[in-house]
Amino acid sequence: MSKALFSSRFAGMFGKGWLVGGFLFLYLPMFTLILYSFNASPLPSVWGGFTFEWYAKLLDDSEILAGLWLSVKIAFLSACLSVVFGLLAAFALVKYKRFTGRTLFSGMVNAPLVMPEVIQGVSLLLLLVSVQKAVGFPERGMMTILLGHSVMGLAYAAVVISARLQDLPPQLEEAAMDLGARPWQVFHLVTLPMIAQSLASAWLLTFSLSLDDVVITAFLNGPGSTTLPLVIFSRARLGLSPSINAVATLIIVAVAVCVTIASIWLARAERRRAAEISAAQRSHP
Repeated sequence: MSKALFSSRFAGMFGKGWLVGGFLFLYLPMFTLILYSFNASPLPSVWGGFTFEWYAKLLDDSEILAGLWLSVKIAFLSACLSVVFGLLAAFALVKYKRFTGRTLFSGMVNAPLVMPEVIQGVSLLLLLVSVQKAVGFPERGMMTILLGHSVMGLAYAAVVISARLQDLPPQLEEAAMDLGARPWQVFHLVTLPMIAQSLASAWLLTFSLSLDDVVITAFLNGPGSTTLPLVIFSRARLGLSPSINAVATLIIVAVAVCVTIASIWLARAERRRAAEISAAQRSHP
């Protein structure tokens, strides 16, 4: 029997070290940004004391507020569209194993996952400009950004929802149909409640992707449609100011609160569903 190269204690400490190092690499820059959002000095690298001045100045910064409001609107709408169309795409791919063009359809749905955003932005720009010249709609602005983000988010939503649909036991839907439920009733009363958690996860994911997208937005935006990431990016080239740190801190806090609430809701829903299944198994041995 060969002797292990490293002891189990060393392996455990090494693994914990890598874990701590990974978390520090990911989150230490965020903590630094939050700290310097309270910096009294206008220089981002010099600490000048603690202040809330930059948060107060955000109320007078119309460019940042307008960009934030536009980003939230686009992210909300694109997340909703992505979940709806992602659900339809996932349902078709999971429930219908054979139909004409299934391979092509699957490839087109998954293409945005592996295609560089620069290519997506250029191709969407050419397409939407051609459509606009042909029919006069849509003008470059909020609508074109929304369409681009929805195309990108659809792929991510379809992957998340497909994973949940594949885990559903088909016996539940078959039992509902045996009891006289029509396909729409089966989907509405059986399938949809069981995949509600994946829909919420897909919505949060696509909302986050849309909220911080820069590349696709840069290609598809127009006059008066500058989102918050574009505002931050344009200002960063001239040097970051504490006001950027302040708005970034507010976004981090808002996202953290939303993710925490969603995680608690999903965990409770999962425990409730497990308890209902266990109770049903006990009542029907």
